[in-house]
Amino acid sequence: MSAGRGRAAAATLAAALLLGGCATTGPATPGDPWEGFNRKVFAFNEAVDDAVLRPVAEGYRDHVPQLVRTGVSNFLGNIGDVWSAANHFLQGKAQSGLEQTMRVLTNTLFGLGGLLDPASEMGLKRHSEDFGQTLGRWGVGPGPYLVLPFLGPSSLRDGIGRVPDMAASPSNLFDDSKANSLATVLTVVDARASLLGVTGLADRVSLDKYSFFRQGYLARRQDAVYDGAPPAEAFEDIGDDPPPAAPPASAPKPATPR
Repeated sequence: MSAGRGRAAAATLAAALLLGGCATTGPATPGDPWEGFNRKVFAFNEAVDDAVLRPVAEGYRDHVPQLVRTGVSNFLGNIGDVWSAANHFLQGKAQSGLEQTMRVLTNTLFGLGGLLDPASEMGLKRHSEDFGQTLGRWGVGPGPYLVLPFLGPSSLRDGIGRVPDMAASPSNLFDDSKANSLATVLTVVDARASLLGVTGLADRVSLDKYSFFRQGYLARRQDAVYDGAPPAEAFEDIGDDPPPAAPPASAPKPATPR
């Protein structure tokens, strides 16, 4: 990751955390103490998406051949699999780390540098891991929910994890700044195009898009950290039901006068 990109990522996160800490007014939703700030950032991101990202993604989907779009997704995904494999190892999951490494080697050597995906046909499926998941694996809790400018839904833990994630992104693959800029554009457009169905569904069925995305993000991340088997919620053990109270003794009848 270039020094400029690293500073920009850290500055974005720091600004979001600082403003979030100043935005706690009124009763807070559990897990979302910065809701006031988050909703403002969410509205900003929605405006940018409506004006720029969604139209570009729709044009990309409608006018670029499916074969080309699949090749772009495969190539970018193959680069991401390298960092994903590293996170498997960082989490102590050696077997899955080796499988993801084999996936990268297979697609790189036999898939035209990653444009094709023969590894999936061989049973080496993609199991993506990022540094936020690695932190969660080692016991770091998600912390407050956080919406980052341009980057969207996150949490305090995942926001911190985005800094090393960005260092390993396709945007930092090349030494040439123009090539890195092109990789950044392709990454953003490809990711946004893949979410067109999700955002369309949210527009149709959700009364509150902010809550819809918050709940979906937190549930998905909880599932991802625990590899699809999150711990069951703990319930208070109230023990056995107490025995029924004995009926009150009947009052003695008054003596009958003789």
